[in-house]
Amino acid sequence: MFSQEELSKINKLINTSKNILILSHHNPDGDAIGSSLALNLLLSNLGVHSTIIVPNEFPKFLKWLPGAKNIVIAEQRLKFTEIAFENADLIFCLDFNSASRINHLKDKLSQSKAIKILIDHHQQPDVFDYVYSDTSQPATCQMIFKFIEALGENSLIDKNIATCIYTGILTDTGSFRFRNTTAETHMIIANLIEKGIYPDEIASNVLDNNTPEKIKLLGTVLDSLQIIPEKNTAILSLTRNQLKLFGYQKGDTEGFVNYGLSIIGIKFVAFFMEDIHNNFIKISFRSKGDFDVNQFSRKYFSGGGHMNAAGGRSDLDMKDTLQKFKNIINTEIDEIS
Repeated sequence: MFSQEELSKINKLINTSKNILILSHHNPDGDAIGSSLALNLLLSNLGVHSTIIVPNEFPKFLKWLPGAKNIVIAEQRLKFTEIAFENADLIFCLDFNSASRINHLKDKLSQSKAIKILIDHHQQPDVFDYVYSDTSQPATCQMIFKFIEALGENSLIDKNIATCIYTGILTDTGSFRFRNTTAETHMIIANLIEKGIYPDEIASNVLDNNTPEKIKLLGTVLDSLQIIPEKNTAILSLTRNQLKLFGYQKGDTEGFVNYGLSIIGIKFVAFFMEDIHNNFIKISFRSKGDFDVNQFSRKYFSGGGHMNAAGGRSDLDMKDTLQKFKNIINTEIDEIS
């Protein structure tokens, strides 16, 4: 958490800044959108205006969240985004640790003269003016809750803010199944429920919104399953043509990688998906126990993330990427247990 001196300065910045931006990462997920909206709504309750900007579109299953319609999609509003960065005097950077995670907005952030405040739970953060970085936290939304408490503004957390925070924690903890879900997490959830949220409704909005095409796409993913039994590893994959066949929409493959971890004995899953627009492969890694997919992804696939959840990429084609992965698992990884 920020020091008391830092909190005092941040509080003053919030109340004196004229143009506040809230920024999150490329391909924003539930934690990115939830934390951004929660902070935006909190500032609004304080009588302070702010603007949320994300680099590109976010999944439809998050569009129902309070305030989501006001989020600026940078690639759709280039001129507005350019002016917003030029005029910004305070920028909150949420759920990303490096300017590289905001893609085409990287230069705008680095060139901005605004004060930059980072709140994030990923490893090895870049340099910002104020940094609240804690890799033990399961979600940036949990950190936003603690930040609001540290500011002494818990009473301003209303049902809408609680809904956004709960959504981010729900999605980034795999519905509270991941190891980084702590007693503190559940105590915060209890506090959010006291604010009037209904966890069943939120879970339904986020998780139970599948189209027939998405279910068929899931079937295709599961049909691709390969197992390396001696390394307790599962492999899933999707090609660009398969995505197009089932009318892929952003967010449709959310959570697919976790099906691999549901298999008895599997400790490590890799999900390879060709980007639908560009010539590279996006990779999602998940693990159980002590196998560090963050380090694995950084070393072999130009990625990173958390110990049990990370992402990477490959510029090889699908066949060569899968072969590279199998070679690494079979020859360079001693044991996954």
